[in-house]
Amino acid sequence: MKALPRIAKVALDLPDIGQNEGFDYQIPDALIEHLRPGSWVVVPWIRTRRVGLVVAVLAQSELAPERLKPVQSLINDAPAPDAQWFRLLRFAAAYYHRSLGEVALPALPKLFRTPPSAKKTDGSDRESIFARSRRRYPGTRVKAGGDQKPTLTARQAEVIACLPLTGPFKVQLLYGVTGSGKTEIYLRWIAAHLARTPLAQALLLVPEINLTPQLLQRVTERFAGASVAVLHSDLPDARRAADWLAAAEGRARIVIGTRLSILAPLPNLAAIVVDEEHDPSYKQQDGVRYSARDLAIMRAQQANIPVLLASATPSLETWHAAQRGRYVMQAIEERATGAQLPLIRLVNTRKLEMRHSLSEPAIEAIRAAVARGEQALVFINRRGYSPVLSCEACGWTSQCENCSAHRVLHRRAQASTLGAALAIGNRRTLFRLVCHHCSAEQAVPRACPTCGNVDLKPLGRGTQRLEEGLAELFPGARIVRLDRDVARRRNAAQAILDAAQAGEIDILVGTQMLAKGHDFGGLAVVIVVDPDNGLYAADFRAPERLFSTLMQVAGRAGRSSLQKARAEVIIQTRYPDHPLFEALIRHDFRGFAASQLNERQQAGLPPFVHQALLRAEASDLAQAIAWLGAARQLAREGPLAGEALRADAVTLFDPVPLALVRVADVERAQLLLESRSRKALHQFLDGWLPLLKSAKPASASLRWQLEVDPIEI
Repeated sequence: MKALPRIAKVALDLPDIGQNEGFDYQIPDALIEHLRPGSWVVVPWIRTRRVGLVVAVLAQSELAPERLKPVQSLINDAPAPDAQWFRLLRFAAAYYHRSLGEVALPALPKLFRTPPSAKKTDGSDRESIFARSRRRYPGTRVKAGGDQKPTLTARQAEVIACLPLTGPFKVQLLYGVTGSGKTEIYLRWIAAHLARTPLAQALLLVPEINLTPQLLQRVTERFAGASVAVLHSDLPDARRAADWLAAAEGRARIVIGTRLSILAPLPNLAAIVVDEEHDPSYKQQDGVRYSARDLAIMRAQQANIPVLLASATPSLETWHAAQRGRYVMQAIEERATGAQLPLIRLVNTRKLEMRHSLSEPAIEAIRAAVARGEQALVFINRRGYSPVLSCEACGWTSQCENCSAHRVLHRRAQASTLGAALAIGNRRTLFRLVCHHCSAEQAVPRACPTCGNVDLKPLGRGTQRLEEGLAELFPGARIVRLDRDVARRRNAAQAILDAAQAGEIDILVGTQMLAKGHDFGGLAVVIVVDPDNGLYAADFRAPERLFSTLMQVAGRAGRSSLQKARAEVIIQTRYPDHPLFEALIRHDFRGFAASQLNERQQAGLPPFVHQALLRAEASDLAQAIAWLGAARQLAREGPLAGEALRADAVTLFDPVPLALVRVADVERAQLLLESRSRKALHQFLDGWLPLLKSAKPASASLRWQLEVDPIEI
C-alpha cells in the first residue's frame, strides 16, 4: 500500500527568501485524508499563527523531520481554488520575482487572512461569513434586464458584432472618444457571454473605487436578478469577504472590482473587461507591484478567453500593440448621442490678469453656463488650500521635517453631514499643515519660525482655495468640491456625484476624481487650472498622463444632445504653443500617440525596451546608494548576469536618488535596468536576485525591492 503524503508545502505572505513555492509543514494524522493542494490552513510562524495556502503535498521534505512544525488546522468550508487560478499565481510570482504567498495572500479579504479565533457574537467569524454569503447569492441565472437599453448607433452595433464570444485568445482594444458609448458596448458583450453559458462569469475591472458605485448601479439595473459581487479595499470587511466568496464559488455571475480583483479565484470566468485600461491605478504601488491590466491579459490567455481593453486614451504600450497587429482595435470616433465634442480653447495666462486663479474668459464662460441653467467644472489636480505656506521676509517655507516636500496648507471643514458639505456658506474652518507623503500634521505657526514675521502667505492654489474664490466670484451659486479629502467621508463622493447628475450643483471643483467615468448630462463648461507641471516633468510618461487627463476631463462636457450650446473647455496655460495642446485642441489622440511613440523609439524608452527598477531605502542616502552600487557590481560578477551583460542584452545604469528622495525620514535611491528583450531581462534577474538575497546589507535598516515594468522613474 502506497504511503500517504506527510508534508504540506504552504504559501505564506512573507518575503521571498528562497522559498518561492512555500514552506514545509508536517501533516497531522487527522488531516492526511482531508488536506490537498488548494486547502486553506492555519500554521505556526515563530510566535504567531498565519493563514496559508497549500500549494503541494509531498512524501518527504528536504529538511530534517525535527525541523518541521505541524499544520495546526484546516479552514473548513473554504473554497478550493482551481488549477487556472494556480497558474495565474505562479505566473505572477515568476514574472514579478516574488514568492507565491506574496501574490496570493494579500488579495484575500482581511477576514480570510486572519487566523480564526473563538466564535464572535457579532457574526464576523469565518463560518458565519461563508453561510451569510451563500444565503445572499442563492442563484446563478440571469433574468431579463431591468432598465431600458439605449438605442445603439450603427458603429456601436458593428463593434458588438465584431467582438468574440469564444477563443482563441486575442486582446481586443475598444478605442472610443469620450461619450462614444463604450460602457454600453461592453455591458451588451458581457450579457451575451452570460446568456450563452449558464454558469459563465464576467470580470469587469475599474481603476478607482469611486467609479464603482455608479457602475454597480448600472450593472444591477441592466442585469436584474443576477448575482453581482464587488471587490475593492474600501468595503467593510464582512461585505468584502462575502462578495469574494461568492465570486470564488462561481455564484456571482458578474464581478466588478479594482486591481486586486484580478487575483480572485473565478472558476467559470468567460470574459474580462478592463475599463480605462490606461489608468496608472491598475499598477500596485506596494508589496508585489503587479499590473492588473497585464495580469488580465495573461489570465485571458491562460484560459483561452477574450479580454477587452477600453479607453478613450489608451496607454502608449497598448496603442503600440494595436498598431503592430498584436491587439485587434475597434474604434468609435463619434459620440453615441450625436453631440459634438467640446470646443477646446487655450488661454495664455502670461498675458492676462487673474482673479482667484481664473482668467476673465473662464469666469465669463462659467457665468454664462450657470445663467443657462447648465453646469461648470473647474479642474485643478492639486488638493488642499495652498501647496506652500511662506514668509516673504526671510524666504521660510512649510517644508516637511520628514520628507523632501512641503507641507500643504489645508482648510479642514467641521461640517459632518452631506447637507453641510454641499452648503458652502457658514462653514467653520481650521487650518493645518499636512504632508501628503508621510501624513504628518502640524498647526499653522502664529509667526515665521525663522524671523518672527506674523504675515505668512499661502503660495498657489489647491481645490479648497479655488472653491473659496469661486464662492466669492459667484455668490448664490451651488458650488461643491470633490477631492480625496471629501471622498474620505463614507458615501460623500457618491452623494455629490448623484447631486451633480440630478442638476443640484452649479459648479463642481475637483481633482482627477472627476476626470473619468462620470456622465454629467448638464455639464457645459470645463475650466482647467494650471496644467503646466506635466509638460516638463522628469518622468518621460508625464506628457502621456497629462494628455490623457485633459482629454478625459474635457470629455465630461457636452455629452447630452439636449444642451443649449456647444460645450466649451478652457485650458489656462503659460505655454499655449506646446505641441501637446495643439493635439488636444484637435482631439487628436492618434497624432499625439504617433508623436510620442516616435520620440520614445528614438530615445530607447518603453514600449521599445523593457525595464526593471531596483529601489533601496535607508536612514542615510549614502548607504542606499552604496548598496545599489554593490548590487551593480554583483551583477558584473555573477555568472548568469555576466553573460547577459557581456552580450549587451541588459544595461544597468548608475544608482541615483529618487526625485522625492526622503519620505518619512527614509532616504531612497534607485537603479534602472533596461533590455530590448523581455526574456533576456528576466533571465538576468533570475541570476542576479539570488546574489542580492544572499548579500547582507551594511545597515539593518536598509530595505530593497525590485519592480518589473515600473510606471514611474
